[in-house]
Amino acid sequence: MSGNPSDRSLLKDVFSISLYSLLSGLGGALLFAILVLMMSSVAQAEGGDTAALENLQTMTVSEAKRGSLLLKLASGGVAVDAPMLKTDVAMDISGMIARVSVRQRFRNPGQDWIEGIYVFPLPDKAAVDRMRLKVGQRVIEGEIQEKSQARKTYETAKRAGKKASLLSQQRPNIFTTSVANIGPGEEVLVEIEYQQDLSYRQGRFAIRFPLVVAPRYIPGNMPGREEIAAFTGTGWAMDTTAVPDASQITPPVIDPSEGVLNKVSISVRLTAGFPLARLESTYHAIENSRDEHGVHTVRLRDGEVSANRDFELTWSPVPGNEPYAALFSEIWEEERYSLVMVMPPHHERGVTDLPREMIFVVDTSGSMHGDSMAQARAALKMALGRLKPDDRFNIIQFNSSTHALFSGAVGASGHNLARAEAYVDGLSANGGTEMLPALRRALDGKDETDRLRQVVFMTDGSVGNETQLFEMIEKRLGASRLFTVGIGSAPNSFFMTRAARFGRGTFTYIGKVSEVRGKMEALFSKLESPVLSDLRIEWAEESGMEMWPRRIPDLYMGEPLLLAVKGNLDGQKVTIHGSSADKAWQQTVNLQGGGKSEGVHLLWARRKIAELMDQRARGRAEEEVRADVLAVALEHRLVSRYTSLVAVDKTPTRPVEKGLSGKNVPVQLPKGWSADKVFGSMPQTATPAPLNLLLGLLAATSGWLVSFLGRRKRRRNIDRRSGLRGGAC
Repeated sequence: MSGNPSDRSLLKDVFSISLYSLLSGLGGALLFAILVLMMSSVAQAEGGDTAALENLQTMTVSEAKRGSLLLKLASGGVAVDAPMLKTDVAMDISGMIARVSVRQRFRNPGQDWIEGIYVFPLPDKAAVDRMRLKVGQRVIEGEIQEKSQARKTYETAKRAGKKASLLSQQRPNIFTTSVANIGPGEEVLVEIEYQQDLSYRQGRFAIRFPLVVAPRYIPGNMPGREEIAAFTGTGWAMDTTAVPDASQITPPVIDPSEGVLNKVSISVRLTAGFPLARLESTYHAIENSRDEHGVHTVRLRDGEVSANRDFELTWSPVPGNEPYAALFSEIWEEERYSLVMVMPPHHERGVTDLPREMIFVVDTSGSMHGDSMAQARAALKMALGRLKPDDRFNIIQFNSSTHALFSGAVGASGHNLARAEAYVDGLSANGGTEMLPALRRALDGKDETDRLRQVVFMTDGSVGNETQLFEMIEKRLGASRLFTVGIGSAPNSFFMTRAARFGRGTFTYIGKVSEVRGKMEALFSKLESPVLSDLRIEWAEESGMEMWPRRIPDLYMGEPLLLAVKGNLDGQKVTIHGSSADKAWQQTVNLQGGGKSEGVHLLWARRKIAELMDQRARGRAEEEVRADVLAVALEHRLVSRYTSLVAVDKTPTRPVEKGLSGKNVPVQLPKGWSADKVFGSMPQTATPAPLNLLLGLLAATSGWLVSFLGRRKRRRNIDRRSGLRGGAC
């Protein structure tokens, strides 16, 4: 047989077919294994780990090489080999303005060269203008560049083996730091600075620092295959039609069983300018000392805390020392910038003659499980207890679907209130966060009503489609007013504050059950009191004044008017006009004196950018908004949706023959959240991106292999048949 050419050909065919079958079988087996892994990940996201997945995770951890940090993820996938992170926050507060430094120390515990990627929150009012990269004794200042150019600068440095850092904004309260070429055992420091103004309501100053990006619900469908060129981010969610940057705002979340990682220290230097009656941290234990000049120094009692809930510091002046007007100015680039605060005089408390229609909307999605749901129930019950017989009301709950207690608003009779109490007792958290249908149902779009229509919206705001929601609020608000109540340890403050602004209402934050009574009483005092509306500003000299916001929101009892102005205000008088309880109202303030403060121009620019970005929801073209934002951000060196800060070391440190792998810094799950409830409610689009990429590559490779072997076999068959025909001739 070995000597016969036809036998040898037959042997080759048998071998080829066997090899073809073997490789196809291996490809199919691999596809099946990946499919099983994907299904295991989905099963894990839907509420429970299987024994097989736990064994696989254990095996993976045991096989990790020495010195690496391999963590189990709650957000999907088997494990992540992550760089270590330590964050130090230092606040310097003077009057109404805070300058904040955030120092992020990245340490590579492994043996490979890595790129550290960290998605983190900042206050939605933060005007981020500075970044420094520190490597040993070298300090490299960041430069502001258009976002696409900054990315190119960073990628070029990364490929060349140079230390580099890139700071980008995904939302006004979500940022990403990327640090390239961190060597084995090496530590790199990135320092970020920003400016912000303080909150002042009901005679109390407050500053909040968010510590974790809570998992976002990602609605929408996958775009068509032809619309995706590559994965744009490293998050656990895929980009969708409703959230085209989902992969950039969903950092990996470690399993709670991994314990506390990425700790944070916080220190505050407070120069209030007046004696304090009270200074306290709402959610963290602190130590406070005061020097002979009245300057307070605040530190965390435990030194460091887990980055799993927002930090909030509040202080109140001694009665009689409350500020009723304030002025802070600076001259920058030969232009004068001012921050003006005016507190309208207190009105006698009274209730408007119009009866009210109260619509209570409550989030019952998986992220509200536990403490958040308890807070929401308590808040709803208190709200129901404040209704009067002439009022009308309804309760709407939403998760993956929307459900209303009544088909429409009903009278606040004893019978209806009893039904509502029982309904509230039965509320439980599960499913996704489909917010759009609930808002559409709550906002009727009517421009006129015989009642004062107020919508109270209780949620943690953990969604990724904020812009879509703002557009809907703008279109359907009508005569309603929207009041947002942030629930939980880490609410999405950008969505909550901006939704309230579009809704001509206010934002209230409730971080623990013990706060419900005080916070809701303050909210209902606003709802039941006269409001200052139709506000406008009359300057003594209009020429050259540029004020933000231009569209002045309604003011409620205990709230100041806060304006950022470009132009000379020295000695000017400003008159504020408005109406309260259908009566004309005005107040004149003489703008003299005040304090000098650096960075006021940043607050002015930040407010202008925020107003420009809001114009997208009001129908202005994206390219027009982009051009205007770029002009402001580049002039004032601010990070924005269209600009980034980039810092590059001149000297390469990674040998070109050494590879570089990207490593995400995972985040904690917010305090009080349940991983099973949260990730069990994520939509199908929230599938780990690397797994999808691997599956796609494997399918493509298997397809190519099958096609290649098939073509090779067909060619040999054709050649053999041609040879047989030739011999016959």
